[in-house]
Formats: sequence, C-alpha cells, structure tokens
Amino acid sequence: MTLLNDNYLKLPGSYLFSTIAQRVAAYKQAHPQAQVISLGIGDVSRPLVPAVIEALHKASDEMGRAETFRGYGPEQGYAFLREAILKHDYLDRNIQLEADEIFVSDGAKSDVANFQELFDVSCKVALQDPVYPVYLDTNVMAGRTGIFENGHFGGIVYLPCTEENGFIPQLPKERVDLVYLCSPNNPTGAAMTRSELKKWVQWASDNNSIILYDSAYEAFISQPDVPHSIYEIPGAQKVAVEFRSFSKTAGFTGTRCAYTVVPKSLVVYDEGGKSHPLNALWLRRQTTKFNGVPYIVQRAAEAVFSPMGQAQIREVIGGYQQNARVILQALREAGLTAFGGVNAPYIWLKTPQGVDSWAFFDKLLQEACVVGTPGVGFGACGEGYFRLTAFNTPQLTQEAARRIAGLSF
Repeated sequence: MTLLNDNYLKLPGSYLFSTIAQRVAAYKQAHPQAQVISLGIGDVSRPLVPAVIEALHKASDEMGRAETFRGYGPEQGYAFLREAILKHDYLDRNIQLEADEIFVSDGAKSDVANFQELFDVSCKVALQDPVYPVYLDTNVMAGRTGIFENGHFGGIVYLPCTEENGFIPQLPKERVDLVYLCSPNNPTGAAMTRSELKKWVQWASDNNSIILYDSAYEAFISQPDVPHSIYEIPGAQKVAVEFRSFSKTAGFTGTRCAYTVVPKSLVVYDEGGKSHPLNALWLRRQTTKFNGVPYIVQRAAEAVFSPMGQAQIREVIGGYQQNARVILQALREAGLTAFGGVNAPYIWLKTPQGVDSWAFFDKLLQEACVVGTPGVGFGACGEGYFRLTAFNTPQLTQEAARRIAGLSF
C-alpha cells in the first residue's frame, strides 16, 4: 500500500481561483449571451511591449543558428539579466548587492512556494490575514500546520490586517521563525511605509527571524514614502529574502520570468547551532531541481530594463493605474467603501452590511456580469471584503465600472 502525504488532505476545498473559474464557467453556460467582464484573477490584458517582442525575435533567431544556439543555461540565470536586474533595481537605488545574490526563475509564485523547503518543519510561521493563498497552502503541504478549524490552521500565527489598522500587519506578540510579508499587498492593495518596514526589520533582527518579502507589485508604487525594496531599510540584508516578478511589471504572466534575492549575509542554523548561508542552500536547491529560464525569455526580460523598455512598460502600468482610479470612482458612486488602488493594482472593497463575500460575488456576477474575488478566499479576515483588479482593458474596465455604479445595495 502506497501512502500519500496526508498534509494535502488538510487543505479545504480546491484552490480559490479554480473555484471561481468553475462558477464563472457554469454561469456562462447558463447565460451564453452574457458578456462577462473579469476583474478577478490578476492576469494582465495588455500585450508585451515592442522592446520585449524585438528582443524575443532576435533571441529566437539566435537559437536557429549553430554559432549562437544555446542549450542548458545557468540555473540561477544568465549573467546579462542578473547584472541588468542588479543595476536597475538595486544599485541605482543605492542598495549594495552582488549579481550572485540574484536568482532568476520562472515565477515568484513558484519561488515563494518552494523557498519554505529550506526550513525545518518545526519552524513557526506567521503570515498576514487576508493573504495570498500560496504562502499558507505550501506550508500546510509541508506539514508545518495543524488542522483547519474555524477559518484557521493550527500552528500558524495569523497577523490580522483590518480596516482598523489600515490593513498593515502588526508585529507578532510571540517569536516566529518565518514571516511572509507582501507589500504592496495582494489582496488588500495596502503598502508599508518606510517607517513601518523599519519596525519589521528591527523585529526580525531582535528575534533572529527571517522575512520572506513578496515585492511583486513594486512597479505600481506611486507614493514616495513606500520603499520599492525591503533592502532600502538598513539591516534588511541580514534578515530578508525578496521575491520579484516580471509578470505584472512587464506583462510576463504567460512568458514566465521572475527573480529572488538571497543576500549572502543571511544565515540559518543547524541543530548544533552552526550557521549556514541561505544563499548557498538556495543555490543547491535550484541547481538540483530547476533547469533555468529559457534563454529567449531572459533576453526579453533584459529588454525591460532598456530605456525604450522602461518607457513602454511605464505607459502600460500607467494605464492599469488609471483603471484602478476608474474602479474606485465607480465603487464610491455605488455607495461602497474601498481601499487600495494607489500603490497596487488591487482594490479591496467592503461588502454591504449583511452580505458575505461569496454572496457579493454572486450578486456582481448575476446582476452586472462582472467577476471579482471573494475576500474570504484569502483568509478569515477577508470575510466581508472583495477584491477587484485593474488588469483589464480600459474599455472593459470602464464598462464594468458603469455596471457596478448602477447597482443598488
């Protein structure tokens, strides 16, 4: 008899976005004439910018010639891309890192999911509530939690993000080994200021804890007191790993490219108390389990950092930021309270009193043919809230906004 990993059985139901897709598919089947507009899953709608396409074409041509063909590349990424990331995202912000502290991958989601493998299952984990499901679910799969009961998993320290605290997590009242932070945040759209992030870095240093910092939406930051990187905070390189992605920054959701920064000064300890650089452990993991991102994709990602690429993606991001403003205005016209949409592509709205998240999902779908994401799908503190995204086209966003503004609550 072959036994399964029964930690998978602890997970309630299916993955959030799979459930949404099933409900939307059923609605479309029952209403084939309906024009359903999605402001739900965080996929982009604009095509790759011309600078990226040009680089893809050029690299594809190289792969068709014997003298420029490339087979297996370095698992941690080609030097040309790591150097471009280093200069643009770190050195130009006066953050001193080295290229071999940057690891190129096929997605921040997979890196965030896989990084927990480096830590013992006894490590105590804290995370925001509401939270992007991958942080929690992968720790459940690994066996770091108890059972799911009353909306929470045993063994996890939940950090409530509520309207009262501005959806910014407060420091844990107990020591934990690992804490997941996402800023700008998915799903709430809230972003930590420099002073708020300083408290977290100091806390991690005082408690010998590690911050797993998801910065996938940093390109949407518009306020000067919100750091683009946790490494803008002194001391962060000794306590934090940073995850970034080209998905929302440059529309690579289908092209797949991201990167994770693991400073060499960040260490973990074995049972005997001996320290080990986390950078070397992640390198060992990646070289064992990952064959690297395709050469043509890395050349495309490199083009994002060219002057032309930067100008083009800033225009695309500006369009999504305008979409967020349109959605926020529509929600206000409908008499709803909403948050986010300033430093992030996500709008976090408060459902009307007495209407839970899934009931609001059904109302929006059935009465406006608009799809969003129930807040409870991100955690117990998400009940009574709902997430909309700014990633659709301007035309469809405006139409969805018109429909929402016309609803009665």
